[in-house]
This record gives sequence, C-alpha cells and structure tokens, in this order.
Amino acid sequence: MSKTLPKVRTAGSIARELNQPLHRVAYILKTRPHIQPMCRAGRLRVYGSQAVAQVRYELNAIDARASHAS
Repeated sequence: MSKTLPKVRTAGSIARELNQPLHRVAYILKTRPHIQPMCRAGRLRVYGSQAVAQVRYELNAIDARASHAS
C-alpha cells in the first residue's frame, strides 16, 4: 500500500514551472493574502498545486491589464 505524497513547491520552483522571473512570483505571493502556503519547511514557505494555479491566474491578469492599457 503506497501513499502518494502531494507535490509541493517553493517560490523558486513555481517561478521555474511558470517560466517567470522569481521577483514576479514573489510579488504575487507577498501581495495576495488569499494565496497561502500549505506549510513551512524551516524558513521556506511550501505551496501546493492550487497556489500555483492562483499565481498563474494573477500573473495572467496583470499581463492582460498591462496589454489592455497600452
């Protein structure tokens, strides 16, 4: 009987997964209180797949607003 562990990510691994600079992902994580870490591993905040989807959504929303304003 094997249990599958959930995939957890740090801000850096989220940035790599979304192909975004770390500072953009860190900004989203810092300024969006609804995106919460699953837990902490020492000093690192660890996020699940739902948080990754929320970060992706927020980045797309920022990009859409920026392209619409131009």
